[in-house]
Amino acid sequence: MVKRLWLLSLAAYSGFIFYLSDQSSLPVPTLFLHQDKLFHATAYGGLAFLAINYFKYQSRSFQQALFVSFVFCTLYGLSDEWHQSFVEGRVADVFDWLADCAGVLIVLLAYKNLERRREV
Repeated sequence: MVKRLWLLSLAAYSGFIFYLSDQSSLPVPTLFLHQDKLFHATAYGGLAFLAINYFKYQSRSFQQALFVSFVFCTLYGLSDEWHQSFVEGRVADVFDWLADCAGVLIVLLAYKNLERRREV
């Protein structure tokens, strides 16, 4: 049951990211330079959190779950940038994807550290 809730959450959140990426523009005031990179990192950090909590039920080991979560999230970010290249008013940006990857990596490393502390 818990596994299905994580999967549903992961699917819904992925759909939400897709929806946001399909908008020509987002009504966000500019507060500082490159704030979109922070938004990307935060959004994909959230995706990573949901992914690891789902994939840990699907994998043989925690290390495998981390790897699968990283690959899933970074490839989803890549596909999201490609998707944006078809949306009027949006562009695909490698730096946005790198911000996605940074958010994923930060969350997965923090999660790994917390799991390690729980084992002690």
